[in-house]
Amino acid sequence: MFTGLVEELGHLLEVRPSTGGGARIRIQAKKVLEDVQMGDSIAVNGTCLTAVAWGDDWVEFDAVAETLRRTTLTELDSRTRVNLERALAVGSRVGGHYVTGHIDGSGRFESRRKEGNGVVYKFSADPTLMLLVAAKGSIAVDGISLTVVDVSDDAFTVWIVPHTESATNLSALKPGDSVNLETDILAKYVARMVCRTGEGGSVTMNKLQEAGFLS
Repeated sequence: MFTGLVEELGHLLEVRPSTGGGARIRIQAKKVLEDVQMGDSIAVNGTCLTAVAWGDDWVEFDAVAETLRRTTLTELDSRTRVNLERALAVGSRVGGHYVTGHIDGSGRFESRRKEGNGVVYKFSADPTLMLLVAAKGSIAVDGISLTVVDVSDDAFTVWIVPHTESATNLSALKPGDSVNLETDILAKYVARMVCRTGEGGSVTMNKLQEAGFLS
């Protein structure tokens, strides 16, 4: 579990294909290695990966085929800056929101514009994914905890303060670049309950009425 508060900007060094369609990924890093142990979870651009080897300024992860299909990891160029965050420690403050590191799909960076002392970023995504995005709700973009402002059928905007832009890889995005998206975990469970096939899910209008929530 993560918070979406980026601890460090690392650099992608290498993606080496491995058996079964997976890959070994090497990242240049420093801060997230301060207390690293074998098997620790570290989010790389929002993707929860398991540390399997490291040195003074690098760490390696194994990624399975499903992870590579769901994320943008194989699209990154060598030396690309990546957002890094260690797993949340018990007792730590949760300054962002609960982020699992399980990517729902990719989106696309569309544009940015200055608004006062902030910057408005616009991202597009598949309409099926956008069903899980709500105005004033939370979303993780490349592992960054952000608050959604405006939502349409295929896009959303977020407002970025100067600190977030300088502490993450957002400022390096170019229109058309792909980003990892993780929607709010609560939205997924609500959608599963309400929209499940068959009888319409475990929560239906009739059941709500029977329980006294509707008149």
